[in-house]
Amino acid sequence: MIIGRPSLIFAFVAAVLAVVPAAAKNTGLIFVSNEKSNNVLVLDPKTFKVVKDIKTAKRPRDMHFNADRTRLYVACGNDDAIDVIDVAKLEVIGRLKTGSSPETFAIDDARRRIYVANEETSTVAVIDIEANKIVQDIKTGDEPEGVHLSDDGKTLYVTSEVGNLVHQIDTEAGRVTKDVIVGTRPRRFAATPDGRELWVTAELAGEVTIIDRAKFAVAGKIEFLPPGMRKSDVTPVGVAMTRDGKTAFVTLGHAAHVAVVDVAARKVEGYILVGKRPWGVTLARDDRTLFVANGLGDDVTIIDVRSRKATQSIPVGRVPWGIVIDD
Repeated sequence: MIIGRPSLIFAFVAAVLAVVPAAAKNTGLIFVSNEKSNNVLVLDPKTFKVVKDIKTAKRPRDMHFNADRTRLYVACGNDDAIDVIDVAKLEVIGRLKTGSSPETFAIDDARRRIYVANEETSTVAVIDIEANKIVQDIKTGDEPEGVHLSDDGKTLYVTSEVGNLVHQIDTEAGRVTKDVIVGTRPRRFAATPDGRELWVTAELAGEVTIIDRAKFAVAGKIEFLPPGMRKSDVTPVGVAMTRDGKTAFVTLGHAAHVAVVDVAARKVEGYILVGKRPWGVTLARDDRTLFVANGLGDDVTIIDVRSRKATQSIPVGRVPWGIVIDD
């Protein structure tokens, strides 16, 4: 059995290693960060077989492409760094210094900056990409995690897990300007495509808190409880939205389900059974396929969005954290 056994996982990787596509972007390649095996696995979008096993610094977690998708940045929590992967070569070509224990981050390509949440120092580090230097540390509540940057780059939103807060930060002034109280242990963000709302998962509250961005105030919440589950098992973390803004998908952690939500009605339409402790989630660009990282199952569940059914489980590395797609 491959799941949960590192030696067999890497044997599996070697056995299915394929030829790397030469294109630098829009390859459709699927990248999965694995916290415990210290790698990013690259999967073929058609066969879901491993194309490349990219070794990284320790504990890779959040990942983001730059604007032209020639580079993939990966936060590596145990080495206090962000690794830079060349998307054409599928190899690490650089490393940026961060503060202690980086988890999630946002890239401002126009200003050549990265904003990264550092859990242990309770700060957001502002990194100058070209200089490879932290140019500012912005103080936040305890254990910042989720990071979301406005389209114009002027406003940054950050969750404080311990403070049960979402901070609004003026990026030019480099300081918190407003706070709003949300559900217990807020984790990650998704913005509605019209830009009006921020959805924030609250892990220990078992809900999503919805923030009106114009007012920067709580506008509602959505609670979850899959059939047969205890409320204490419901620990939402990841959230993804379709590009038309009609449907959201929320991973429910220890409840081992993904919730399907009608965004306008703020109503749960159903639940999809996935693997153990799903957290990371992403949609393919055509909104037809949903990918879910099951952190305690060492696999990725593939969901057909139209039928709302899990169609396949793909073994990956140990403790998969996140998924991004070059599409």
